[in-house]
Amino acid sequence: MRFFITGVAGFIGSALANRLIQDGHEVLGIDDRSAGREVTLPPEVFVERGDVNDIPKLWTLMQGVDVVFHLAARVSVQESVKYPRDYNHVNVGGTVSVLEAMRDTGVKRLVFSSSGALYGKQPTKNLHEGLKPEPQSPYAVSKLASEHYIRAIGEAWNIETISLRIFNAYGPNQPVTAAHPPVIPQFFRQILGGGSVVMHGSGKQTRDFVYIDDSVAALARAATIEVYPGREPINVGSGVETSIIEIAELIGQLTGKTPQFLFNPESSPGVPHMCADLTRLKTALDIVPKVTLRDGLQRILQEDLRFAR
Repeated sequence: MRFFITGVAGFIGSALANRLIQDGHEVLGIDDRSAGREVTLPPEVFVERGDVNDIPKLWTLMQGVDVVFHLAARVSVQESVKYPRDYNHVNVGGTVSVLEAMRDTGVKRLVFSSSGALYGKQPTKNLHEGLKPEPQSPYAVSKLASEHYIRAIGEAWNIETISLRIFNAYGPNQPVTAAHPPVIPQFFRQILGGGSVVMHGSGKQTRDFVYIDDSVAALARAATIEVYPGREPINVGSGVETSIIEIAELIGQLTGKTPQFLFNPESSPGVPHMCADLTRLKTALDIVPKVTLRDGLQRILQEDLRFAR
């Protein structure tokens, strides 16, 4: 099959491209290089530098494509609060641009990388797709708006659209950005470097951390499954709730170093709890996460040259 990936050089995009190439598929992609690193891509992937709102370029790249993966997005919650217009332009406008290019080139399936962040604060820890989203940031709003556009336009133009709400993906070679570094690689860097591990609030807030291979498996399955599972969103997570402080303690155990915590009680920890209900993932895509958090962290130590021992 022939696949096109927006945001192909990003953390999830590059891992997905590697998986698809290994499975014998042809992969093309576009990336503006604002966050991605092409060095992580196999040489078989054709990558075009460009903006996801550049429709003429999308037309050229989508010729003969079977499925589009739309992963390109701005992803920092904190940054989105400062620059909501930019997030709307890239995340929402880019989604509409991708759909228009698909209509014009005849591509009939879109797999969209949405986010568990759009659930926001909920009365239950078990976050299932039937809950009313309560987005707490412009980033989360942009993902929810994109889901609505994808559903409405998909129905109007007869495009099979699948929105995967990916929770906290992690794994080897995850970029550490200065503005909002992901928790796991940031903790590895702080603990191995002998520095203090900064905890926002009490550190007892929980998240659902899903290993990159499990995230990619769900994306690939959504693209290749013969029976279209419908337009309802699908959670992609581990189904396990882990507190932020537990993450640091586990990394300490695996590295043989004792974390030194620096608590910032005045800093907002965000939503208190997040854990994905995976019922629909299992029934619609027949996917069950395989990598435990301990095993995933151990793989980072073995495979990530920044932290390998």
